[in-house]
Amino acid sequence: MSQDTDKELDEIMARKRSELLTNAQLGENKPSSVSSPITLTDSNFEQALKENPLLVVDFWAVWCGPCRMVAPVIEQLASELAGKVVFGKLNVDENPAISRAFGIQSIPTIAIFKNGKAIDAIVGAVSKSQMQSTISKYLGN
Repeated sequence: MSQDTDKELDEIMARKRSELLTNAQLGENKPSSVSSPITLTDSNFEQALKENPLLVVDFWAVWCGPCRMVAPVIEQLASELAGKVVFGKLNVDENPAISRAFGIQSIPTIAIFKNGKAIDAIVGAVSKSQMQSTISKYLGN
């Protein structure tokens, strides 16, 4: 690379660092702008509840056929509703404590949390429009 390219890269990186610091100080780097599902675990679940006023959690497992059918719908809705809802995925086999705490007995279970409280759930594979309809009840309230 030429010196001009190196200098340009350094300037871009410095500008980005400055933007990130400014946004963090202003509280603008909120997880609510996440456009794909976040991975939830027994150890980060409580923090995710605190950070996200509206959190939709897909309780799933690798071996679950209906879970594989729901996964693309979760991906699409995460993208379409970015900034309004944060979607998360929690593997029940790898994270039994949270699954037990919420009494998850059937998967997929799509749980909706508002301000840290479980307020609704969808059990089983449902269509995108059904899922969207259930979630939309809690937008902007």
